[in-house]
Amino acid sequence: MRVSDVTVVLQRIEAGDEAASADLLPLVYAELRRLARSRMRSEAAGHTLQPTALVHEAYLRLIGPEESAISGGWDGRGHFFAAAAEAMRRILIESARRRRSLKRGGDRDRRALGDPPEQEEDIDRLLDTDAALRKLESQDPDLAKLVELRFFAGLTVEEVAAALDLSPRTVKRRWAFARAWLGRELGSD
Repeated sequence: MRVSDVTVVLQRIEAGDEAASADLLPLVYAELRRLARSRMRSEAAGHTLQPTALVHEAYLRLIGPEESAISGGWDGRGHFFAAAAEAMRRILIESARRRRSLKRGGDRDRRALGDPPEQEEDIDRLLDTDAALRKLESQDPDLAKLVELRFFAGLTVEEVAAALDLSPRTVKRRWAFARAWLGRELGSD
């Protein structure tokens, strides 16, 4: 996949070309799946959402029907993947909130004895991280976007640098600061 291919297709989508969204998925699918797999590795073992489902749900939120799509003026490949990371984050947070609300008796399901138990600490950690990230976003939106890309999307320093149009050195420095800030906020190392 060439970066310019994605950018051209995104421009066609913004111009109203209905066929362009069908052209986009093959170009970005492998990268979105890699991001989803990376993010799902840190989820609880019994998580019901699979990387493929996460990719499809995020893609539908980005490109889906007008009334549900997040799309809007993507400024190239980096901006699209940043929006995809945000969509994945929202999906995971919604899933965690739904599991938390149901775990104490609401909508009971039968489970076989071998089914893994819900990881309450993982759900709480994800929701606490999201709350801290929202607080950081109110103080420094650019730093929050960097954290979202690193933590929720699993992008490398170089990928974040390209997406945010920063140098890798700046990303490393800001990432170290963000980790320290989040550690203090979450009460961990």
